[in-house]
Amino acid sequence: KCGTMSSGPGTPGKAAGSPLPAGRKRDSVGLPAHPIIKDIGEIHSRLLDHRPVIQGEIRYFIKEFEEKRGLREVRVLENLNTMIYETNDQILPKCEQVMHGDLNEVLKRLQAANHRILTLQQREQEERKLQIDTLMAGEKQRLAHWEVFMKDQHNKRAEVDEEHRKAMERLKEQYAEMEKDLAKYSSF
Repeated sequence: KCGTMSSGPGTPGKAAGSPLPAGRKRDSVGLPAHPIIKDIGEIHSRLLDHRPVIQGEIRYFIKEFEEKRGLREVRVLENLNTMIYETNDQILPKCEQVMHGDLNEVLKRLQAANHRILTLQQREQEERKLQIDTLMAGEKQRLAHWEVFMKDQHNKRAEVDEEHRKAMERLKEQYAEMEKDLAKYSSF
């Protein structure tokens, strides 16, 4: 068991029957009970109750964590702030300057390309109009030739029909004469 402090009859400085200060009681042996209980409580709390030590360690850990974390966050924020100032003061104006220069060049190139495209479109439209005009003139000419051809065909057909009709009449006349001649010879 834990070491106990005994103040028995052999303890120097105190007599066995000495009066106690007011408010203290004697235990069954005649010793004051309160200091022993107090000592036992202190020994018990030192040896077995680790809450104060653990709470102290927890407070220390939290304090260190918050300080280190706080310092780390402050450093991160300072770095971000520095980076933002550098970006605003140096990089952003440089980017704007480069962008304006490049955009002006791109705009000039686009305008030149647009002008070329418009010229090509005008040429193409002129060529297409010329082709359409040529095709229309050719179509009109073909239609005129077709009408002449059809008239010629109609006239030639009429001539052929007329020749055929005349040939048929001649043949009829010739066969009629031949029948007459044949009739003359058969009557003999």
